[in-house]
Amino acid sequence: MKNHFLKAILIIAITLSSCSKDDERNYTEENFLDGFLTTSQFSGTTDSTIDGGNYEFGIEFTPLVKGKITALKVKIPDVNNAVRVTIWDKVTTTVMRSETLNITSANSEQSIDIADLELEANHQYAITMNSNDWYNHRRADNSDVSYPITSGNIKIDNYKWVSGTAQNYPTNIATSYFAGDVSFNFIQMN
Repeated sequence: MKNHFLKAILIIAITLSSCSKDDERNYTEENFLDGFLTTSQFSGTTDSTIDGGNYEFGIEFTPLVKGKITALKVKIPDVNNAVRVTIWDKVTTTVMRSETLNITSANSEQSIDIADLELEANHQYAITMNSNDWYNHRRADNSDVSYPITSGNIKIDNYKWVSGTAQNYPTNIATSYFAGDVSFNFIQMN
């Protein structure tokens, strides 16, 4: 009887362990950018700038669930072998991860896989890129947008920018446009 009881406990433990691993594998990878551009209506007008001066620009965001960033993505209208992408802890404005992307093809999204970067639910972060080439998205009526905007499991809190090539946390907020197509692939974790 005691052996049957121990076997039953062992089977239950293995089953529960397997379920949690299966659940994590069933989460789909997501990218917030297209949903953000649609919901914000910043897909109304898009202009491109080439060699327009360097800026550190991107979004402040909050994951609604615990997850991890698995890849970084950039799309610019020019070739550039040194586009710096930075993930920041917004609360402390410290760099969590910084990668340099070699953009070898203009007007096409390019991606690099990174070592997984875990993010906590409901903690504020930022992703920025530093480039002198970018797309500038506006609403068709040129009106301002109200933040936050949610796309999947990512809540976009603000768009921010600062001029220069230094890796400085952006301090300027803009609500009438979104510039710099920088994003990431995100997958929810248990």
